Amino acid sequence: MSELYVSWSEYYEKIERLAVKLYQADWDFNQIVCIAKGGLRVGDLLCRIYNQPLGILSAASYTGPDNRIRGPITFSSHLAMTTAKLGNRILLVDDLVDSGISLREGIKWLYSHYGTEIEEIRTAVIWYKACSGIA
Repeated sequence: MSELYVSWSEYYEKIERLAVKLYQADWDFNQIVCIAKGGLRVGDLLCRIYNQPLGILSAASYTGPDNRIRGPITFSSHLAMTTAKLGNRILLVDDLVDSGISLREGIKWLYSHYGTEIEEIRTAVIWYKACSGIA
């Protein structure tokens, strides 16, 4: 598979375009959770643009040379966040949907840890691959 290289300015522009799409969707989320590491920058910028709290869910699934071999996904035990409670309308963000496993399992993780508090979870990403299980 060929590689896609983008400059930092292009990367930030993609996040700004995502922010516009979120605005146009007219959904009133009150919490952003990013899947780190890839979604960390996306989550950081969106939480600043929308003035919403950011939770960080660390994940790992790639190993081997240049971290290119996908293995089972592992999540952190807890969300890193500065608020006492998680919001009930969560925007779960990442940079890229590859297989879709990170987003699907991230949603499951959130419901298993905060299910009684969650009203709705929606997802947002900058890129998705044609072979993604989620579009």
